[in-house]
Amino acid sequence: MAGSEVRAARVYLRVSTDEQDLTRQESIVAGARAAGFYIAAVYREKASGARPDRPELLRMVADLQPGEVVVAEKIDRISRLPLPEAELLVETIRGRGARLAVPGIVDLSDLVADSAGVARIVLEAVQDMLLRVALQTARDDYETRRERQREGIEIARRAGRYTGRKPDLAHHRRIVSLREAGMSIAKTAELAGCSIAHVKRVTALHRARKALAVPTS
Repeated sequence: MAGSEVRAARVYLRVSTDEQDLTRQESIVAGARAAGFYIAAVYREKASGARPDRPELLRMVADLQPGEVVVAEKIDRISRLPLPEAELLVETIRGRGARLAVPGIVDLSDLVADSAGVARIVLEAVQDMLLRVALQTARDDYETRRERQREGIEIARRAGRYTGRKPDLAHHRRIVSLREAGMSIAKTAELAGCSIAHVKRVTALHRARKALAVPTS
């Protein structure tokens, strides 16, 4: 619309493992557009939210421009980091002049902008408190899931039922094919929809198996 302010958003989609699918979260992009946002970029990541070194997250933060909004499905898509690290991440986003737009997080930015004095201080404190609670809840949920997983593995191990996670052989074959076709590790990771570390692990495993299969003279 003529004369209206363009609101730009950067959408961050994340799942924890290579085996999970980002498709369900794609509706967030359409939802942001329907809410009137111009989508500056979409960042898709397959990595744990407990990792601070997620390449797409870091790229998004580096790309942020003043006035932009970071859109995600839930706060745990942005972070499952320990609270001090999570708050540092949020402060980095704010330091770029951007803000978060995440369901479940009350956004008081407009009210803060229109306020002054004590009212502004109170609103900012409430906003920070709500965000801190959400970030801590995301971390607590991560730690609870990890503890339950460890307990389940230990119970299965004691019962002799634990065999470990089964590899996705079809996905491994795709990675190997891309590498053997001459693709770089980074390009293979992009095309296969996985992390660079995963490509390196699969490639190393494939080479080790090939070496073991070669008959000695």
